[in-house]
Amino acid sequence: MPLAKRRSTLKHSAHAFDLPPPFRPVVLREVGDAFAHACAHGGELGAGTLVFVGRFDLAEFAVVLEPDEPLAAARCVFYAAMVALADALAALAPPEKPITIAWPDAVHIDRGLIGGGRLAWPERAKENAVPDWLAFGATIRTVSTSGEPGLHPFVTALEDEGFGDVRSERLVEGFARHLMVAMDRWQEGGFASVVQEYKAKLEPLNGARRDIEENGDLCIERAGKPVERQSLRSTLKAPSWLDAKTGGPRL
Repeated sequence: MPLAKRRSTLKHSAHAFDLPPPFRPVVLREVGDAFAHACAHGGELGAGTLVFVGRFDLAEFAVVLEPDEPLAAARCVFYAAMVALADALAALAPPEKPITIAWPDAVHIDRGLIGGGRLAWPERAKENAVPDWLAFGATIRTVSTSGEPGLHPFVTALEDEGFGDVRSERLVEGFARHLMVAMDRWQEGGFASVVQEYKAKLEPLNGARRDIEENGDLCIERAGKPVERQSLRSTLKAPSWLDAKTGGPRL
């Protein structure tokens, strides 16, 4: 799945990002929505465009991709992007800080929800056809705005987890580099190599064996019970971590 096929027709910001090629930054004002912008302009922006919103409380960004496979298979790039997001956080985290993923899209640090990822594709794209674009978006809570400490014990922020003065830009830069690594791994070892990395980051599920099929669906096997299947396509339509009212991670 190449990251770059053509140049964007939009003007890009010269914001101070250190991104590897072929990534190019587009920076929105604080009131902007990176994911919505990437989805609305995916066909114009071009692969590798990384849309960023500079907010004090959230690290919010989205990347445009141009797949070369039918949508049913291309959607699996979501797993590579989630691996990259978790690895970027781990690179900035204090030593031995546990970072896990709740299938398929929520990121937890030390059992507290900190954000997650989401994926979109053109509304009329067919499962058996190559979509014009995909957009992966991520939102990570950097500073807690929930008020009194302990009021929401199952959510957290980078500041609360001892990340120090981590600029959102650093997380975005790290994500871009780790996404390149994940995509290289996919090219060399196939989708199974990405699945292995992703599964290693999943929250433990006692008494169950989990696997991910070629179309991205999750299979859960428990002794003496039928295999439980969960659809990636259906689940991605409603991100588990997202508060639709605020546009940020839920409390």
